[in-house]
Amino acid sequence: MKGMHKIEFILVVVGGLNWGLVALGSWMGGNWNVVNLLVGQWPVVENIVYLLVGLSALMLMFSHKKECRVCNPSGM
Repeated sequence: MKGMHKIEFILVVVGGLNWGLVALGSWMGGNWNVVNLLVGQWPVVENIVYLLVGLSALMLMFSHKKECRVCNPSGM
C-alpha cells in the first residue's frame, strides 16, 4: 500500500498544480493546462488522467489518516 499511497499523492499534487495553472492561464489569457498541453492530441488519454487524479483524491481522502505517519504517529 505504500507504493499506491505515493502514486495517489503524486497524482493529487499534479491535479492540484494543474488546476492552479488553469486558473492562472485563464487570467493571463492563455492555455496553461499542463495535461492538455502534454496529451491534447488524445482526449481519451486526457480524460483518463483526470479520472485517475479524481480517483486518487478519493482514495487519499479515505485512507490518508491510517497511512500517513504525521496523522498516525504510531506508525503504519
